[in-house]
Parts: sequence; structure tokens; C-alpha cells
Amino acid sequence: MNSPAPRTGSPRRFDVAIRGAGVVGQTLALLLARDRLRVALVGSPRGAQDQPDVRAYAINAASRELLRSVRAWPEVDLQDARATPITPVSAMQVWGDEGGELQFSADEQGADALTWIVDVPALEQRLADAVGFQAGIECMSEAPPAALTVVCEGKRSHTRDELGLAFDVRPYPHKAVAARLHCEQPHGGIARQWFTQGEVMALLPLGGAQGNSVALVWSVPAQQADAWLQADPTTFTQTVQARCAQALGHMHMESPAQAWPLELARAQRWITRTAQGGVALAGDAAHTMHPLAGQGLNVGLADAAELARVLQQREYWRELGDLKLLRRYERARAAEVAAMGWVTDGLFGLFSHADARVQALRNWGLNGFDRSGPLKRWIARQAIGAPQA
Repeated sequence: MNSPAPRTGSPRRFDVAIRGAGVVGQTLALLLARDRLRVALVGSPRGAQDQPDVRAYAINAASRELLRSVRAWPEVDLQDARATPITPVSAMQVWGDEGGELQFSADEQGADALTWIVDVPALEQRLADAVGFQAGIECMSEAPPAALTVVCEGKRSHTRDELGLAFDVRPYPHKAVAARLHCEQPHGGIARQWFTQGEVMALLPLGGAQGNSVALVWSVPAQQADAWLQADPTTFTQTVQARCAQALGHMHMESPAQAWPLELARAQRWITRTAQGGVALAGDAAHTMHPLAGQGLNVGLADAAELARVLQQREYWRELGDLKLLRRYERARAAEVAAMGWVTDGLFGLFSHADARVQALRNWGLNGFDRSGPLKRWIARQAIGAPQA
């Protein structure tokens, strides 16, 4: 189904205007419309007709249930398992330099999967279809007046900047290089990650549990990233094969490589009020972090879920744009986002350090953590978004 065409204006008064029609913005729109709020979604939802995206999202259990609740979880292709846009991750293997190793498995956690790898275009199309079927959402090209405006425009949000909401940004010296690769050997539903030579390389399984395709996410120094975009496919894949110790045999590229800068960023304030009503930030407009833990979208979807919960449970007499109400959302999310950012930043700093003593310490830490029992299980359940026992 094609995405609904944005309208240029409307005389209606909306309860909520969502500026930004990405994954977080569309999910929030669906959650609020389900609660019978009148929602304006400002921007054009992306669909399958847009330029292909080589990225893949790691979706944890909490995010999966959220997307299912608004009927936006992509469907499995029962006729062609290898073409499915969803791949459950049954195990994760992490290697450091000098012999450090860490493993997680879904069986250890008593879960169906540690996470699910989802094609970005498939998820965006499913969300666009769901938005198109929801009568409570009107897609628009300009933001109308509303009791509450939610800014989901991404990390370069113009609206956030116009409102004077400070956004602290610390660029990393790395860029993320992404590509789709076809492998000689099946991935077996295992997500693999290497911390070596000051770089982070992840191979995320695609095409179902027995597929042979992977999504590469490779954090490398910025100048190297630019060079890899210009490299010939054979040189590129041979280097990837060497860095991952031929874990999946011979590889060839299924897509050209893409790259984007990496940074740690967080808004100082997530909420404000204007003459028109309340304003809240969500998703990348409020925070960004290094992708090494694969939690960026999960954190953004958790913003949407929490804001929808706060609005749904508000006192009957309280307005949607009430700052006291919005502070409940800000308090609930800011601390968790800060903690996740601290973890990813700390891991990046630890594994990008070239000192031999630090290398020995971090690999000792990986091996020790792998044997830690209850601590390892607790951290794993936090990461996969599962409730604690």
C-alpha cells in the first residue's frame, strides 16, 4: 500500500502534532490514535518505494511487543523463508583482541530470541501501511496548532533548535560503515561482533534463521570510512573476511556500502512550553548513542511507549501540554537514556584504546564477565528488553 499523501492544511484542532514521520514518530502516532487522540503526523512516511536502505534494526522484546500492539510488526514470508524481513537471533558471540570472548544465548535467558533483526524498509513500509489505515491520524506537510507537539525529527532537528532546547553533541572520531553481504556459510541465527584494532565490527543475520545474508555495521576511523566507500568490492569483502577470521567463509557484496558519522548526544531539556502548547522531544531528537549495543531504535521506541503511557494515564482535568505532566515523561526517560549512553560510550572508549595494558584488562574482563553467572543473565535481560525474574 502506498503512503498517504500529506495534506497542506486543515481547519481541525489536533490533540497532538508529531513533527517527524520516521519509525518513532509513526509508532507514537499509532499509539495515540489508538487512545482516540486526534493526531497530525507532519512529514511523509517512508515506504518500500524509497531508495533502499542497507541498515537493519536490532529490535528487542519490548520493542517487538510495542510494534505488534499497533499492528506494525513485519510479516514473515511463509512461502520463502530466506526472503523474510525478520530474523530471530538465537545467540550472540563477541570477541575482543588477544583472546577475549563473550557469548549469550536465548536458551540461557529462557527466551525465544535475544533480539530480532529487521530490515529497515520492511518496517517502514509496515508502519506506513498501519498509519494509512488509522482514521485518527492525518498526514500533513506543515504542523498545525495542537495542545502538544512532539518533535521526532531526528538528531538534526530544526524545530528543537528553533525552540532553544540545547542539544549537547560529542562527535566520535569514527563513522559507521554499513553494507549487505552474502556469505558462503549460513549465519545460523547468530549475531557476531568483534572489538579489534580499535574498531567495532558486527555481522547481523538476515533472511531468516537459515539465511546466508548479513548486515555489516563497522565502526572505523572517519578517514578510513571514506576510503572504504571508494574501495572496490573485492578488497572490501576480503578485508571484512580477514577481520572476522573467515567466520562465515567467502563473502560478496549485495549492496554498495554506506557510511554516516557517529556521536553521543543528549538534549539538556526534553520538554518546554510555547504560546501554542506543550512540546516534548523523542527519539534521536532527544538523544543519540554509539550503535555498538544495537539499542538506538529500542531507546527511541521506549520514549514513544512512555509518552503514550503518561498521556493515557493523565488526570482527566489535566491538559496534554501541561508541563507537570510532561515532566513525568522526561524524568522517566532521561535517566535511562543517560545510563545507556554511558554504557555505550564507556565500551567504545575501552575498546578503542591502543595501550597494551588496557587491551589485556578488557579481554580479561570479557572472559570474566562471560563466567559471571547472575550478573551476565541480568545484563542480558536488560539488553533484550525482557522483564526481570
